[in-house]
Amino acid sequence: EVQLVESGGDLVQAGGSLRLSCAASGFTFEDYAIGWFRQAPGKEREGVSCIDNADDSTYYADSVQGRFTISSDNAKNTVYLQMNSLKPEDTAVYYCAADPSVVEVTGLSAQYWGQGTQVTVSS
Repeated sequence: EVQLVESGGDLVQAGGSLRLSCAASGFTFEDYAIGWFRQAPGKEREGVSCIDNADDSTYYADSVQGRFTISSDNAKNTVYLQMNSLKPEDTAVYYCAADPSVVEVTGLSAQYWGQGTQVTVSS
């Protein structure tokens, strides 16, 4: 059974940092691309960052470039999202998703999705 479990969401003040984790199981981790997405109330889900475990290539949305860093630990089957210099507009439920194709992940069409973790940034 495929599982993606997010953790690390919290309430933090603007300018603060959080690290989100996405623990994966049930598939060959190193063959998949893993992405982070977020959805704020009343808004569409948007892509935040993605890592392709096949070649370690990474992608970032313009809104988080330079503030967020995605990384992958193949030994732990876990992808992390380090979020620094957080802003109130980063407030959202953050999801991770996985697919063998990085194109599917970046196109918000990943095969597997987690349940999400809440990030709230206060001003």
